[in-house]
Amino acid sequence: MQVILLENIQKLGNLGDIINVKAGYTRNFLIPKGKAKLATKTNLVEFELIRAKLQIAEAKTLKNAKAIETKMTNTICIIQANASEEGKLFGSINTTDIQTSLIKSGFKIEKRNIDIPETIRHTGEYKININLHTNITVSVKIVIEALQKV
Repeated sequence: MQVILLENIQKLGNLGDIINVKAGYTRNFLIPKGKAKLATKTNLVEFELIRAKLQIAEAKTLKNAKAIETKMTNTICIIQANASEEGKLFGSINTTDIQTSLIKSGFKIEKRNIDIPETIRHTGEYKININLHTNITVSVKIVIEALQKV
């Protein structure tokens, strides 16, 4: 099924690309989320009329992502969690914990944009990637500390 992309989608295409995707993906995800339209003659003409607005919106999103990237480049997030004396965590650190720490640091990041390369089950320092835009990924240092018992 051919669709016109209304925004940049990672691993799929850029704004305005006409691509072939499976019908279920189109019906269940791309069209309901407003990320694509069917590639009919009417929609092609309509898309050309709104292309400039979409490109301006995409440029604004990219500019905001670059601004966040410059602020976030040297960010270190400290997360405290219950751990044994050897440094093994009781549980693990997940995207929700990292998101909470980033919000405390002043960054509003969605959980789906946080990429943890390995499971965090011990105290120490870790590097995670945050996808701010389809082309912009920033690496953030996460420090996991044992929670101090009083």
